[in-house]
Order: sequence, then C-alpha cells, then structure tokens
Amino acid sequence: MTGRRTERGRLLLVLALAAAVTAFTATVPLLRGFFDLRVYYGTVHSWVHHGGLIYDYRVPGTQYGFTYPPFAAVLMLPLALLGRTTAIVASLVVNAAALGVVLRVLAGDDWRRHGWYRWSLALCALALFEPLRDTFSFGQVNVVLLALVLTDARLLSSGRGRWAGAGIGLAAAVKLTPALFIGLLLLAGRRRAAAQATAVAVAVTGLAALVDPAASRFYWTRALWDTSRVGRLDYVSNQSLQGVLARLGETGRPLWALAVLGTLCVWAWRGRRAALAGDWTAAFALTGAAACLVSPITWVHHLVWLLPSFAVLLRAGHRRLAGALYAVLCTSVVWLWFDDASGLDGFLGSNLYTWITLGLLLGLPIGQPRAALPLPLPLALTLARSASAIAAAPSPASPAPTAVPDQSSSSGAPDVAAATGAAEAVGRGLGRSPSSEPTGST
Repeated sequence: MTGRRTERGRLLLVLALAAAVTAFTATVPLLRGFFDLRVYYGTVHSWVHHGGLIYDYRVPGTQYGFTYPPFAAVLMLPLALLGRTTAIVASLVVNAAALGVVLRVLAGDDWRRHGWYRWSLALCALALFEPLRDTFSFGQVNVVLLALVLTDARLLSSGRGRWAGAGIGLAAAVKLTPALFIGLLLLAGRRRAAAQATAVAVAVTGLAALVDPAASRFYWTRALWDTSRVGRLDYVSNQSLQGVLARLGETGRPLWALAVLGTLCVWAWRGRRAALAGDWTAAFALTGAAACLVSPITWVHHLVWLLPSFAVLLRAGHRRLAGALYAVLCTSVVWLWFDDASGLDGFLGSNLYTWITLGLLLGLPIGQPRAALPLPLPLALTLARSASAIAAAPSPASPAPTAVPDQSSSSGAPDVAAATGAAEAVGRGLGRSPSSEPTGST
C-alpha cells in the first residue's frame, strides 16, 4: 500500500514539475521561432527547387544565411521534401533522439537502475538548461553533433576503439569546431581513430565538392574566413574568448591568438592526462569546453558541449558545484547586459558563461573511474532543487518567422512563435528591447 502511495506521489510530482517547466519555457524566456531551421530549410529549398546558390540565400528580412561547410547542406537535403511544419516536427524528433543518445552515453551501462522517476526529474532539469532549450527552439544541430562525438567516446571507453572516429569525422564535416576532437585522439596516441575521423571528414567533404563544386570552392576560399557572415563578434550571445575581447573593444587578432594558444596548451595538457588515465568522459568534456573557448563565435546554444562536464562533476561527487553552475546556465543572466556591457559589472556579467567554461577547463576533475558515473540521480536531485530557485533573466527575441518565398507547401502556415506561445521576456522590470539580431546559424 505504501509503495502505491509512493508511486502515485512521484507521478504527481513529475506531472507538477513538467507543467511548471512547460509554463516557464513558454512564457519567460523568448522562444527562438526555429530561426536557424528556417535558414537550413530556405537554403535547401532555394538550392534544390529554384537553382539558387547555397551561400547566396538569406532569410527574408535579415542578413543571415547558411554558414556551414557544404556537406552540411548535402546532409540536409531531405528538407527539400518537407513542408515547414513537418520540418519543425522532424527537427524536434531528431534533437530529442540525439539527446537520448547523449544521456545514454553519459549515464553508462547501469542507466536502467535509475528508473522512470529519476529520469523524469532529470529531463525536467535539462529542459531548463538555456543552451539546450535554445538548441531546440532555434532548430539547431548542436545536440546531434554532440551525440556523434560522444558515441566515439563510448567506443573508446568500452574497449572498442578500433571503430572510433567516424562520429567525430562526420561532426567535423558539418561544423568545424568538433575537429578539435581529432587533436585529442592524436594527443592520446589513438592514431587509428584520428585517421578514421580524418578520412571520414575528408571523404564526405569531397562528396559535397562533387555535388556542388562552386559552393565548395566559395566556402573554403572565402566564406570560411568571413566571420561577418555569422554575426557580430561583440554580441552578448557570443560566449567565446573572442567575444570577451570584442566587448572590451579589442578587435585585433594578436591578443586573441595569444589567448587561444594559452587555452589550447591547458587543454592539451589536461586532455592528454585524462585520456591516458582512461577517463574519456573527462577528456571529451575538456575538449568540448576548449572548443567553445577558442572558436571565434560561440553562441549560447553551442554550450550544450558543456553537458559532459556536468556529468564529470557529478561523478566526482561535486554535486553542489554542479548544481550551482547548472542553475546559472539556466537563468539567461548574460542578457541583462544586452544593451550595455561596459564597466566591471558588464565585464563580469556579460561574459559569465565564458568564465564558467574557462573554470571547467581549468578545474574539471580527471582520472575518475568510468563505473562511478551516477548521472541521472544526482542530476535529478541536485538540479531539480536548483531549478526552483531560478529567476530567469530577459532574452532578446529572434525575428518573427517569415515563410520562405515561393514555397507552396508552406503557404498559410501559422507563425511559429505564436503557435508555440512565445512571449516577451519579463523579469522584475528588467525587460529588454527585442533584438534585431538572432544568434546566427552557426
């Protein structure tokens, strides 16, 4: 009888938390209107159905277009067969499946013992994580890339390293940042895996060059080097080292190059130590943090690469620290300095996510045994408590979705933001003017 009451109480708690999380995400942080998915969708439809060039397309009313390597466009060709609403549903399903892979890898072999209750609490906590919710509402690909990379981490940690590398290679061909994981494989002496990753990346990049030679030539000779195509470096969503310097008014390359070199040295030292100790979760977590720091542009939604770091902290017993850092990354606090990042408070506050990433790179515990990873239970207990104390800061809105021209399949489609219940951010009088710049399609 007591067991039934306990199960009923747990179910009611999960339903109440799910309702609270849904209300929070639908009313407090502005949803992103699947802006990046609109970039992908419009690019592919323009390319396939209207003979347009991949890198010439712009979302109507904005300056934003496709910024990924050509292979990413080839991989997204199925979008040409879908209407806009179906593409949104497909994006949500793919991201949810990729998140399942990520959690499965981070939880380890004993993931079943945590049960439905703990997993439900963990999912409620994850729904509050700003990088993750932005990835879903932008229609981004970050979680898919993380799943590909962590699949290789799983292979390496389980003794099946001979098959590792393909996931990293595919991820690096879609976006350049995951190529840093090839460097980790080299540092760890896993030359076979590094060679496989490189071979896969080169092969699919070559395939894209065969499909559209002009697009490949343009990307690798011009678009790759033009950061203005992606967005403003000083935009508060850019939580990389380059973003910190740009908000200080320092736009020269020498200082940024020096900061990147120092960061890579720390990463190489700590990442190699973790990998040689067999702690592949920590090694991949350190590499994800380093990639976010050294990339010229790291939008807030790119910080899903920090999820493995929280798994490492929890595994090492640092539950309070993990809960505190996680709670900060749920608050959208950096947007408080959207209009003005000057002064000491602006320097510290507008770059807060960067400081967290840097702290993880410098202090993440390494050398923990794989079997000791208890992800869902601490994540559920610690982060669910933290979630109740979160006060969301305002976040700027993306441009309202605009239907891709000449797409009969999407005619009459309702506005996505309205359909999802997106509203202007509120927070104790701290509301900001809506931004005319989304966080880009990178």
